Amino acid sequence: MKISEIPWFDRPWTRLKKKGVSNLSNAELLAAVLGRGNKKENAIDLSHRVLSKHHFNKLTDLSLTELEKEFKNDIQAMRIQAMFEIFRRTNRLNKGGYKQKIKTAEDVFNHYVDKLQDENKEHFYALLLNTKNQIISEELISVGTLNSSLIHPREVFNPAIKASANSIILVHNHPSGDCTPSSEDKEVTKIITNAGDILGIKVLDHIIIGKENYFSLKNK
Repeated sequence: MKISEIPWFDRPWTRLKKKGVSNLSNAELLAAVLGRGNKKENAIDLSHRVLSKHHFNKLTDLSLTELEKEFKNDIQAMRIQAMFEIFRRTNRLNKGGYKQKIKTAEDVFNHYVDKLQDENKEHFYALLLNTKNQIISEELISVGTLNSSLIHPREVFNPAIKASANSIILVHNHPSGDCTPSSEDKEVTKIITNAGDILGIKVLDHIIIGKENYFSLKNK
């Protein structure tokens, strides 16, 4: 059945306008985002099929290529990715994660959790701060298993020197969700902290991001 064959008062966009967004089913909400179906499925049937395999919390884990296979449409796949990225950024705003001034380890966690909690590889960042602990910029140093032989202090401090950073905070995620530091985490922290002391750029902390919590090497 085509959307045009559904009575106008039962179409998701009409129901949204008349009844409010909270009254739509999950499939209707997704259909409203998609806008249209394909030659074989209308937007609602397409949404039902996809959600029967991947609920919203699983849909967000799919890559762009995987989404394109599910929706058979690259534009719709990009709409879905954009939608979830808006959610993540909104969550960060609601949690105060975009605070320009970093006061606690929790501020760092809020800044990164939505970005890193679902990554399947370790991402290692350096958060560059000025004398007031305000964020200057963030630098992605490496992607992959954290290893002291691969992360050299020059990769961390080169952008910090160029930005005239007063201090930095190291941040990386554990894809397993367990934020307990490994021996490599401790070794990397020690090496970079010692280099920072020589350069006069203090390493304030190293925050490990898990699924729903974090570990501060400074606090622990």
